[in-house]
Amino acid sequence: MIVIAIIALLLFMLYIGCVGGRVGHPGLKDLRGWNYAHRGLHGNGVPENSMEAFRLALEHGFGIELDIHLMKDGNLAVIHDASLKRTAGVDVLIEDLTTEDLSKYPLEGTAETIPTFNQVLELYAGKAPLIIELKAERGNHAALTEAACKAMEGYNGAWCMESFDPRCVHWLKENRPDVIRGQLTENFLGNPKSKLPWVLKFMLTWQLENFLIRPDFIAYKFADRKNLSVWLCEHLWKLQCVGWTLKSQQEQSQADAEGWISIFEGYIPE
Repeated sequence: MIVIAIIALLLFMLYIGCVGGRVGHPGLKDLRGWNYAHRGLHGNGVPENSMEAFRLALEHGFGIELDIHLMKDGNLAVIHDASLKRTAGVDVLIEDLTTEDLSKYPLEGTAETIPTFNQVLELYAGKAPLIIELKAERGNHAALTEAACKAMEGYNGAWCMESFDPRCVHWLKENRPDVIRGQLTENFLGNPKSKLPWVLKFMLTWQLENFLIRPDFIAYKFADRKNLSVWLCEHLWKLQCVGWTLKSQQEQSQADAEGWISIFEGYIPE
């Protein structure tokens, strides 16, 4: 029994060590104190991840969370899904398009079209912070992350990068350690729609990949945050937590009370 207890204790200590991250990046202070409009301030006829949504967020004094994909010409497009089916009604993949193609696809039946990442950077120009989500497809995690970092060279403002794909975050750790990096995740084990392999679901749910990527923050689905690994990240390792996606002022107030950075949608934070 003593041997079993010792082994269990060692395994638990190993687990605690795995979920840690990097603490104390000086740039985090510039990201705190802001609310971030999820895919811009969209709704009521304003498409998500559109220039109008980003303009409205900036006018209201919000930072933004936005999604970027790597196109076949090497440029970056701002859109959530790889397929344009949901947002533009056409079943083509953004990775198969070029910058010139973007104007051909109206978003949600409006005059808005898919922005380039550079257009959003020119709009924001350091006026409010950015949470940049890297959307890797077809194993392009390294090329995508490198292109995103190159796009940010010389940008004068607060920003960070995050991804559900740990390979993107690991690339940042190995190649651009100066960049504030975050792991996006949720309770994948409780998400029947997730098509990830079970092992990856387990690791991402319990933050076991952190020992490889050492994130500066974790962006966890706020409704799923009652998780031992999240508690350890927040209270033992003192990592910054980012909550997605808040849908009400009540959730907003709870996130503020817990010291989480808020990514919101569908309401205007007080």
